[in-house]
Amino acid sequence: MPPVFRFAPSPNGFLHLGHAYSALLNFDRAGESGGAFLLRIEDIDATRCRPDYEAAIYEDLGWLGIDWERPVRRQSKHLAEYRAALEKLATHGLVYPSFESRAEIARLVAAREADGPWPRDPDGAPLYPGDARSLSAGERARLIDAGAPYALRLDMAAACRRVGGLSWRELGEGPDDMPRHIPAQPEAWGDVILARKETPTSYHLSVVVDDALQGVSEVVRGQDLFQATSVHRLLQVLLDLPEPTYRHHRLIRDEAGGKLSKSTRATGLRELRAAGATPASIRRRVGLG
Repeated sequence: MPPVFRFAPSPNGFLHLGHAYSALLNFDRAGESGGAFLLRIEDIDATRCRPDYEAAIYEDLGWLGIDWERPVRRQSKHLAEYRAALEKLATHGLVYPSFESRAEIARLVAAREADGPWPRDPDGAPLYPGDARSLSAGERARLIDAGAPYALRLDMAAACRRVGGLSWRELGEGPDDMPRHIPAQPEAWGDVILARKETPTSYHLSVVVDDALQGVSEVVRGQDLFQATSVHRLLQVLLDLPEPTYRHHRLIRDEAGGKLSKSTRATGLRELRAAGATPASIRRRVGLG
């Protein structure tokens, strides 16, 4: 089977040089290997995603000379598929609701840190410090029926016991690198959120469901998501989903060495195009020649 690649931006801002690099890498890899290139719009966050940003994604990618297969998958049209995955995890007793607000979680972490440092995930966020796992089924139902906000979390310890040891296949930057096996450590992320009352899925859950349903065989994405692959491999095994090969590429950074943001106008593709940049100059600027 020909390989399948994808680029999956969120329409919550305009694309920048980092997006251009990732999209071009995927598009080039698809062309070199005779594979398919897919575009996916990750628009679950209804409060930040906007139609004008989505339209700008199509415009910017087209300007770069990138073409993609149709139709485009938009996550907001596939909520039932994420709900089904969540229900499958719940049938194994791996999902529970937590009811603390972000402010309450911050207070709990501060209280725990009175006795020493509280563990944090690879992104630097504190692990969930609450005890919602110990709530009875009746108490959970009472809070939900009362309309209390909640997050649905993965019981990480139970999930890891269920699957045992994990790893993923990681390719390097070069086109012919043989994959190496990276040990996965999902427990480092604690009880990650899989959905919220008002948002039926999280990035972790939707990305593995989408990649499986679209037949993505090689995930090419930024190094900032390298550690999160541990969680994705865990969910793939729990949900009986196929395992893609991963290739985590370098990040394009600003002049101060920081990660690019959609608010950084100096690296925005629209601003660069207005200032006279060409698709060829964008390729050179991100190191693709």
